[in-house]
Amino acid sequence: MQDSSRRAARLLERARAGEADTVLAEVTAGLRTPGGDLAGMHFVRVVALIVRGDLRAVLDGVELMLHAADREGSPGWRACALATRASERLRLGERDGDEYDVDAALRDLSAAETALLRETDPVAAVNARVGIAAGYLQLRLYELAGPQYEAAYELSAASPERNGNRAMWLSNLAGMHLHWALELYQVGEVAAAKQHTASAERFALRAAAESAGPEAATWREMALLMAACSRADRVDPAGAAVAIERHTATLLARGIGPAMLAFSAPFRAVALKRSGRLDEALAVMAEAVAKLPPDSGWLITAATHRTHAVLLAARGSADAEAGLAYGDTLAAALWRQRQHTLHTAATLKSLEALRAKHEQATRAADLDPLTGIANRRAFDRAVRRAQALPGAAATTVTVMIIDTDKFKQINDTYGHPAGDTALRAIAAALSAELRDQDLIARLGGDEFGVLLPDASPAAAAGVAVRMLTAVRALPDCPATISIGVAAAPAAALGDALHRADQAMYEAKRAGGDAIRSAHRDAHRDAHRDAHGDAHRDAHRDAHGDAHRHQLHHDLRHPEPAP
Repeated sequence: MQDSSRRAARLLERARAGEADTVLAEVTAGLRTPGGDLAGMHFVRVVALIVRGDLRAVLDGVELMLHAADREGSPGWRACALATRASERLRLGERDGDEYDVDAALRDLSAAETALLRETDPVAAVNARVGIAAGYLQLRLYELAGPQYEAAYELSAASPERNGNRAMWLSNLAGMHLHWALELYQVGEVAAAKQHTASAERFALRAAAESAGPEAATWREMALLMAACSRADRVDPAGAAVAIERHTATLLARGIGPAMLAFSAPFRAVALKRSGRLDEALAVMAEAVAKLPPDSGWLITAATHRTHAVLLAARGSADAEAGLAYGDTLAAALWRQRQHTLHTAATLKSLEALRAKHEQATRAADLDPLTGIANRRAFDRAVRRAQALPGAAATTVTVMIIDTDKFKQINDTYGHPAGDTALRAIAAALSAELRDQDLIARLGGDEFGVLLPDASPAAAAGVAVRMLTAVRALPDCPATISIGVAAAPAAALGDALHRADQAMYEAKRAGGDAIRSAHRDAHRDAHRDAHGDAHRDAHRDAHGDAHRHQLHHDLRHPEPAP
């Protein structure tokens, strides 16, 4: 695990364990230092803001995190940012209806799942899984949230790090089943609700047993609170009521916010009622209704009010009976809406999977299967696009044609598998000397082509020299390379490729392991200089910048193959 990922994991645990303010100050200062602007650190800041309940700041932080993840090329942190944006927009939408957009949230969550398939950093992957689960849980799509929490647990269980992750994810699973049970009670599915409280107890007890790391005591208390809640409607309600009160008080004293503990009040009241203590249960729920945190979430808010109404009805209140009937009608409608959203989510996941497969197939069609770099098809298409873009006459592109020396000797002496190994090593060495906006492709056999947009003659010469040196330094590889270099306006790339090819053959005829630069015809250059400078300069001013930006984009993201 990278040091930055390890530090992010530790800060995340502290933020979730009641140190949000301290962590926020620490990570905000770190983001301002050189080299501190990392996607993982942005996520720590986002989580600290979530714990503090500052949703607008959270969404601003997520956008910064998305930019950082894209800059670093991290699909895991990008998935994490997308999932967080989905869940926090939904939370904000519960306060402001104009912000509530289920379809947008589902698209973000589906895209996050797809991005996550390419992640290798375990810290990013774990937090992305948890973020996706939280988004689905916000939509009450328990069936989709559960597998994500379980995957996060498995990743954490495989890590040698001693921290609270395993207990956190098991506690999340316990909490998910408790929420599921609360909603099932509201639609009259009592037997199913009890099955979920039983599942919640199993996960909670495992979380308590697996609590570890500096915040182990806090995770153990939270897990034991959930285990006590899960017993309220099944076994030992009197003991459950006492345990819920004790663990809640302990967690509040440890700095856990009331919103994170609001779920426990309905379970405590049910346990008291089942113990024959209706008056105490009513007092608990009256206080819970009066002090309900505004960011408790729709389901906890509804469950709190419904439990209060159930207890009032048990006392004989006719008004409570009427209110309860109305509330149950709404709950049934929301349950049907949940089922519809679940169907929509499944459809979007299928569409996203198809899109990802199409993109993968497109990328595979443009990649050389041996070396993993672009193939001739992708190279030729990039050349055609560069030639056709507006302003192509105003932007210079340097091209290289590179041929491997002594390659036949490697195949004849060591065999074709050794030749394949050499080609992979050479392709990697050449690629390492290029910028993000450059393109390298295997043109066939042992020949490579390179496009360098906006590279000065000196810069291109430096790249060529470094390539020559890098291939010479390859261990157990007797091959060298011959490089032909030529530059031209993008509109004249065909001519530049021909001249670079001729220059490459000059280098080979001179014995190889050399660089030759091709120059345009002197008479043609003089004619161009005499008649074209003014027009070219005006054209460059009007169109050059836009063309360069488009060309850089197209070399990084070539259009899909037809």
